[in-house]
Amino acid sequence: MGPRAHTVLTAVNGTTGLGLLIALAGGARIRRGRDGVLVAEGYRRRLPPATCFTVGSVVMCRRSAEWLLAEERSALFAHESHHRGQYAVLGPLFWPAYWAACGWSWAATGSWGARNFFEKRAGLHAGGYPTDLPIRPLLKKPFKKILKGPAASGSPTPPPGSPSPD
Repeated sequence: MGPRAHTVLTAVNGTTGLGLLIALAGGARIRRGRDGVLVAEGYRRRLPPATCFTVGSVVMCRRSAEWLLAEERSALFAHESHHRGQYAVLGPLFWPAYWAACGWSWAATGSWGARNFFEKRAGLHAGGYPTDLPIRPLLKKPFKKILKGPAASGSPTPPPGSPSPD
């Protein structure tokens, strides 16, 4: 799916319209970006605290559109554009899915983004998230067996009811 399809789908599913309303409520000025992305420059609300965040095909930016679109921030722009693709696929369902992923990431690592599926797919480093936070030790042990399967227990005998190796 290309940039044009993302723009159309986020318009149809209503997330770009909501993004425009959020931008206007945040005192931002709407500017055209690349590939159908709209940049809401000068976003002034305190929440969320991020420098940039995306709703539909609208990237809210506390700084100017020129700042976001500068070549040295092409990775950040690509990161936010990737979120636009996620909105295109999920529409309004993006929000509960994203916040569930944030909750898991925070519980697992103490970071909202380090283990967040959506942020990982968009590029953690490009989005300013830590890339190497381990899972908290308290959670690591219960998930060890799940992640590795029954062989992780080291049991040499098969569980009852297993077919015989003969």
